[in-house]
Amino acid sequence: MTDTSDTVGAAGAGRTGARRTIAWGHRALEAEFAVGPDGDLRMVRLARPGDQGPTSGADAPLPLVELTALGHGSGWSGPRFTGTALGPRLRHRSHTTEEHDGWTRLTVELHDPGTGLTAFAELSSPLGLPVLRSRVRLRNDGSAPLVVQSVSSLLLSALPPPGRLDVHRARNDWLAEGRWYAEPLSDSVADISVDVHQHDSRAALSLTGRGSWSSGGHLPMGALTERGGGRAWLWQVESPAGWRWDVGERDHGTYLALNGPTDAEHQWRVRLEPGDEFTTVPGVLALGAGLGSGTGSAPGSALDDAFGALTSYRRAVRRPHPDHVALPVVFNDYMNTLMGDPTTEKLLPLIDVAASAGSEYFCIDSGWYDDSTEGWWDSVGEWLPSSRRFPDGGIHAVLDRIRERGMVPGLWLEPEVVGVRSPIASELPPEAFFQRDGVRLVEQGRHQLDLRHPAARAHLDKTVDRIVGDWGVGYLKLDYNILVDPGTCGPDDLSPGAGLLGHAQAYLDWLAEVLERHPALVVENCASGGMRMDGATLAVTQLQSTSDQQDPLRCPPIAAAAPTAVPPEQGAVWAYPQPAFDDGLIAFTLGGALLGRVHLSGHLDRMSDHQLALVRAAVAVYKTIRGDLSEALPFWPLGLPGWTDEWTAVGMRVRGDRTAYVSVWRRGGGVGEGAEGAEGVDSGEGGVLLPVGHLAGGGREVTVEILHPAPPSPSSRSAGSAGSVRSVGSAVWAEGGDGGGGGVRVTLPRTPGVLLIRLTATL
Repeated sequence: MTDTSDTVGAAGAGRTGARRTIAWGHRALEAEFAVGPDGDLRMVRLARPGDQGPTSGADAPLPLVELTALGHGSGWSGPRFTGTALGPRLRHRSHTTEEHDGWTRLTVELHDPGTGLTAFAELSSPLGLPVLRSRVRLRNDGSAPLVVQSVSSLLLSALPPPGRLDVHRARNDWLAEGRWYAEPLSDSVADISVDVHQHDSRAALSLTGRGSWSSGGHLPMGALTERGGGRAWLWQVESPAGWRWDVGERDHGTYLALNGPTDAEHQWRVRLEPGDEFTTVPGVLALGAGLGSGTGSAPGSALDDAFGALTSYRRAVRRPHPDHVALPVVFNDYMNTLMGDPTTEKLLPLIDVAASAGSEYFCIDSGWYDDSTEGWWDSVGEWLPSSRRFPDGGIHAVLDRIRERGMVPGLWLEPEVVGVRSPIASELPPEAFFQRDGVRLVEQGRHQLDLRHPAARAHLDKTVDRIVGDWGVGYLKLDYNILVDPGTCGPDDLSPGAGLLGHAQAYLDWLAEVLERHPALVVENCASGGMRMDGATLAVTQLQSTSDQQDPLRCPPIAAAAPTAVPPEQGAVWAYPQPAFDDGLIAFTLGGALLGRVHLSGHLDRMSDHQLALVRAAVAVYKTIRGDLSEALPFWPLGLPGWTDEWTAVGMRVRGDRTAYVSVWRRGGGVGEGAEGAEGVDSGEGGVLLPVGHLAGGGREVTVEILHPAPPSPSSRSAGSAGSVRSVGSAVWAEGGDGGGGGVRVTLPRTPGVLLIRLTATL
């Protein structure tokens, strides 16, 4: 019988005319499928319980799975991967459900008698979350080979028509990550009078990620929001390599298709011999509902609600690790500090002062292996310490100093690359590297290892086991600074896109094995900042670098947008105060990291006692709130940040919406002038209202506390210096700020300025 309760039994089957229906779900998600008389199966409903919005009923226009293969192209030509020839031929054979470890799963078996292809649509959802995860496993049960060119990971049709929807995307460029923007979907998918032509539009809005930077150009994400309807559909493609999503019109509604790499855009295809299998990367969809819709629990917008659900999902699928709860403060010597030029002489004073400032990890960044007089960029790969940089005890003396000061030592590593001048380039077999047409690839003076090859894997195992096992390093920053597009075509690869995906998945498998051998090791994922900010990688690593941005005035929109892609306890944000900064700018650059993971840097060893006191105070504040961040859900009182916005804000809600933290920045007119042009600018009585009305419901009172900048000490107050930091801003509760709900009135008369605020609701 049909069962949509938390305890999901066998999927239900009923009768709707000549169609059977299959219901599946739990208390936060309902899905319904219709099986036609000939066995065609379609998803006819995917919604949160209580959502009375339109669904397609029994006439969903698209099948559950779409795919193309050589000799079996599209059924309706156009720049889309829906309306294929093979997809509608897949027929329902069976389905099974199971519930285990807090998840419910539905597997639908589909089959095409003509080719013998069997597709298993594997759908899953964490109990209590309005999130669907989908992937498709193909198996060739026929007698002839089949070359697959595309296959959907998740397909949803019969959403509201394009004229009622806005589409959201996030540009993600080096030094300018997470720049979300929105536009009406009808700007791309125009109304062509479908009834007059008796044909659907061929138009679609598509977005594609290419090459070995999985999030280079755009985040592998997107969203649709319904104007006036209070609903949102937010998705991510969990691919460490190529991906594509597109939205378009079908039968007066909108469809969404999530794909991994395709032949047309990534030079990806796989050959399935009889008995062979292939499984797609997962596609994930979170449903959001705003206040007033009757089904939402978000601070306001349906998109905020969807981001909260997706954040909880990301926590549910990732590899467990103590770091996700401990959230230690990391000092890294690179950004605006040593910049790849570490030596014993430079590091020792930084180590001492980092410990005194409250750091718990100290990571030596790039350059520690550099003994070359010709530059290290094209000679890396052996990963042995420089004797020139570390005399008198070598790097081990520096690592010992870190431990003596009570911190865990860390090192930077770029494991997948080997410089063309490195001895490793000739020691490993040619097949251990990326290649095309038998030629080893070179990118910026580097070769790329292929982690599917046992020699490449053995080389990295030896490297990591030496650094972690023998040297006692407990933190690895794994960077990746080249872009390979479209991939590699090794001896067993049919296409370079398939080779790239195979390597990327093998890299994550290798990393998981490293963490099995060294369970206390903490791994930071970095690729020139946030160029590999994808769900597949986040599920394995503990931290994610969010940017390489060196201008503190450009950091607020990156830090505020980071929780759209990364849970706050994984999002590493630079905080690099400098002795040349005034008190306000020191507070500003520290404040940006306090609702994420603090990656402290800067020449703290050259600071005055007063300046160091400001740093210590910010770190101390972070340590008092970090216990909340591991369960916090993000929201954006002013909407997702714009790149040049004067005011930017991000919030974290915790403890059943009784407590919230909000970081708010005001940058003023100094944006784009660099830090030197932004110190202590008087901008008048600048103020903004931050709607946080969800806290004030049920007659509760809201207490407002400013946590950062911290209150000055009596001695510094009398000197008039640190007191000026405190005087740059205020925050008070304002009733009725959000349609009667309330909000926080913030003033920051001096720019650049920042406040970290804690809001507590009491009866």
